[in-house]
Amino acid sequence: MASLSLHPATAAPPPRHSLASSLSWSASIAVSRIPPPPRLALHSPAPPHGPGSRQQSLVVCAAYTRRSRGEAAERPNRKSWKQRTDMYMRPFQLNVFFSKRFVHAKVMHRGTSKVIAVATTNAKDLRLTLPSLIDENACRTIGRLIAERAMDADVFAMAYEPKKNERIEGKLGIVIDTIKEHGIIFV
Repeated sequence: MASLSLHPATAAPPPRHSLASSLSWSASIAVSRIPPPPRLALHSPAPPHGPGSRQQSLVVCAAYTRRSRGEAAERPNRKSWKQRTDMYMRPFQLNVFFSKRFVHAKVMHRGTSKVIAVATTNAKDLRLTLPSLIDENACRTIGRLIAERAMDADVFAMAYEPKKNERIEGKLGIVIDTIKEHGIIFV
């Protein structure tokens, strides 16, 4: 009786039974039926044919890819995750256009293509009051008007995506800086 221990922490574990003699359903399932996940494997391909070819190169075999070649071939125009979610993450976009005679700017909702705010130096009130419709002063005026009209429409953050090889400098930089100065955040 002295060998019996009443405390569960010091009690000896029960002896392990074989799988055949166990009565629980979980013991009848093999411990590891699921194969281990594939890994990035480096292996050399089959040796090249020919007597003098002893060169062996390492080939990288990737376990998983985002899209198989067949899937990419079936749907080549599928948009990426960023392309699909960007219009919800940054819904308001600024478009600025400079012609030889005028400066145009608008804020647009990307999901619905609804124009939120518009300002142009071709408007009747600006055309008659501004001395030049394309100089830096006109760009500052357009930036101020866009910021005020966007805030009136409860838009306090917008995005500007420059076109390919377009720099944010000069007149475009003046418009964007003026919009920032009047309280709009660019995301």
